[in-house]
Amino acid sequence: MSHTRAVWLFVLALAAIRLTPGLGVHLRGLADELLVHDFPDATLVRAEREMLATAVSAANDCFFCMDSHGAFATALLEANGSTQLSPLIDEIKTGSSEGFDEKMRALLHIARTVRREPRDLTTADVATARAAGAQDADVQLAVLIAAGFSMYNRLVDGFRARTAPTTEVYVERASQIAANGYSAPPIAPPVTSPSR
Repeated sequence: MSHTRAVWLFVLALAAIRLTPGLGVHLRGLADELLVHDFPDATLVRAEREMLATAVSAANDCFFCMDSHGAFATALLEANGSTQLSPLIDEIKTGSSEGFDEKMRALLHIARTVRREPRDLTTADVATARAAGAQDADVQLAVLIAAGFSMYNRLVDGFRARTAPTTEVYVERASQIAANGYSAPPIAPPVTSPSR
């Protein structure tokens, strides 16, 4: 797939959340609040937050969001020198929590539970997360990410955003999001003139 076509597919999918300028600002702002900005007293780093979004999207069968947020998590892991954790993203996409520490396993369980049936979340689930080192703010973030990404997944799927045939499409935008968050506009690739 050409670079131009890949960028076009990604921009087409983003059009689903750009219904109106005002709505787009709020939807991207919510993504920044959930995944980028500091959350008081939370210990979850950005890559872990992206992994929660990836897990929820995978459980909702929203392949566009699953693959794009998996790429965003990978970009963050690479930027932090934690590439040994990158294979865990494929585990998340299959619904597994294998390879994660107990805290992240508990938070993945909370996010998947809230995604599936919020009332099934128990005090025991929260206690397990807290016993594994999660703060109340981490549990709150897991719940918020699950709720927010269930909404995003339904928007993307409802607008029939096309899922790219390869995850490579998301790599360039992933590095931009890792550096600047969701509210920053995509940086267009340099235009080259055709060779004669």
